[in-house]
Amino acid sequence: MSAAPPKPTVTEREARQVAEAARQQEWRKPSFAKELFLGRFRLDLIHPHPMPTDEATQRGEEFLAKLRDFVETKVDGARIEREARIPDDVVDGLKELGAFGMKIDTKYGGLGLGQVYYNKALTLVGSASPAIGVLLSAHQSIGVPQPLKLFGSPEQKERFLPRCARTDISAFLLTEPDVGSDPARLATTAVPDGDDYVLDGVKLWTTNGVVADLLVVMARVPKSEGHKGGITAFVVETNSPGITVENRNAFMGLRGIENGVTRFHQVRVPAAHRIGPEGAGLKIALTTLNTGRLSLPASCVAAGKWCLKIAREWSAAREQWGKPIAHHEAVGSKISFIAATTFALEAVTDLASQMADEDRNDIRIEGALAKLYASEMGWLIADELVQIRGGRGFETADSLRARGERGVPAEQVLRDLRINRIFEGSTEIMHLLIAREAVDAHLSVAGDLIDPDKSLQDKAKAGANAGVFYAKWLPKLIAGQGQLPYTYSEFKQGVDLSGHLRYVERTARKLARSTFYGMSRWQGRMETKQGFLGRIVDIGAELFAMSAACVRAEHLRARGEHGREAYQLADAFCRQSRLRVEELFGRLRSNTDDLDRKVVKGVMSGTYEWLEQGIVDPSDDGGVWIADATPGPSTHENVHRPIR
Repeated sequence: MSAAPPKPTVTEREARQVAEAARQQEWRKPSFAKELFLGRFRLDLIHPHPMPTDEATQRGEEFLAKLRDFVETKVDGARIEREARIPDDVVDGLKELGAFGMKIDTKYGGLGLGQVYYNKALTLVGSASPAIGVLLSAHQSIGVPQPLKLFGSPEQKERFLPRCARTDISAFLLTEPDVGSDPARLATTAVPDGDDYVLDGVKLWTTNGVVADLLVVMARVPKSEGHKGGITAFVVETNSPGITVENRNAFMGLRGIENGVTRFHQVRVPAAHRIGPEGAGLKIALTTLNTGRLSLPASCVAAGKWCLKIAREWSAAREQWGKPIAHHEAVGSKISFIAATTFALEAVTDLASQMADEDRNDIRIEGALAKLYASEMGWLIADELVQIRGGRGFETADSLRARGERGVPAEQVLRDLRINRIFEGSTEIMHLLIAREAVDAHLSVAGDLIDPDKSLQDKAKAGANAGVFYAKWLPKLIAGQGQLPYTYSEFKQGVDLSGHLRYVERTARKLARSTFYGMSRWQGRMETKQGFLGRIVDIGAELFAMSAACVRAEHLRARGEHGREAYQLADAFCRQSRLRVEELFGRLRSNTDDLDRKVVKGVMSGTYEWLEQGIVDPSDDGGVWIADATPGPSTHENVHRPIR
């Protein structure tokens, strides 16, 4: 057995190549969001709104009824927040309910729920305790069940899925102390040794890792004779010799989650536990996240619904200057934003989830947009509730309760939601990921023109192909159904939503023209224009949310479920969203991006260091910025705590 190789050192270009190789290259199914970014508004892909089958609905509703009874009688969210731990009996009760096997096929002992009811369950349980929502979603959305469902062998499914459905908790381990969204620098190794691999390395922020029985571990296999090598996924038993959970991390929010630091020292993993071939680890992770990310919007929907309830009740009870504060415009506009945006977040989440269940569309962009949009807007909703509550919004629920008032945990919800803008892909990374997919059609025909490694012959061929593509594509961006006054007339039911859909169609074409303008102007430097790309993606996210809101409103009306009120909420949301879209378009050309880069250079060179004077730094002087992750035996006590 050879020694573990040193931590890889990679250039920016090499890191991009690794990320690009992990992308799903083909588009074998239609994609509403992909078409939207190309200026083509394919309403037929999402309308009529897809629906679960009757069998799926019955199974889902029966489980939701049991889950509701459990969370109402057995879950004390205030206790979880206070003790920073989910009680073992609650975890055991969830296991007995089958909550850990919601998405696992019934033949493996799971409940066999689709994404729609899985997310409804996460919304319900997350409203009682966001930490429980994270426990369940980290186990099923990105932990062992989902990668095995998509890529596992029959033997692996038979071996591990029944355990995940009823008894075992799983976790997903990718991040390292010095590796976040740049997996090319992954340092954990899996060195082949006979019929085993030997793992060495340290993983950080292992959600569920403190209590997990099974792990999905991403590690780098060295290239050697008979081994392709590359980043590879493994199922690892947490009780294997050489695994130490060195720390249970604590955070500003989600205080009940079991998140830790896990060290692997000479851990032997059977080759039979490798998921897929060597080198497929990142592709497996990214494909898993296509639907795995949809659990996060579910938690944001839960928060939005609760914030709306509290905003309504509080704003009716609290009076200022002779009337309830809801009737003051400054507060009323915030309530309107919370209500309309919550409606849109549920519309986006349900639509993307049902599209995932149908599996007739490629939803990699829709899932990413749902995660991006819900995390940003959910945070704003919670922030507005804190503002509406005033000083009580800043006060803890325990403090409110101690002095005789209702214990409303508004500040906790704000803290809990903050992480959503960071994990499972930070907002900044999501902008880049979605932007890459959004310009895929352009790069497919013209990418060789801006690739410095391509020959003149390749560039000439790419130029010819691009000429043919753009000669057909660009004229279609000039006019469309959005300019015809009577299109989408079925969305005019008392309140007129058809105008919003015409706006989406027109704006999608404008967005595509703006993207083409950016590519023409910056060409190979386009990937460095992250401010521009982020705004392009944010516009697309708003257009997707507007489309989902209108389709949901019509769907509810057709089913006789609060149709008139749904139309009103969709109308309010679309009007608010259009204002944000116009601002984003304005910032495509009028912004401070260039000036910001100059200021950053000044900050990093110490030019403005004088501005930092006059304070004391309360952080520790003795600690390092990034903890040492050198492979080797652990010197810490093992805080692994399996729940049995």
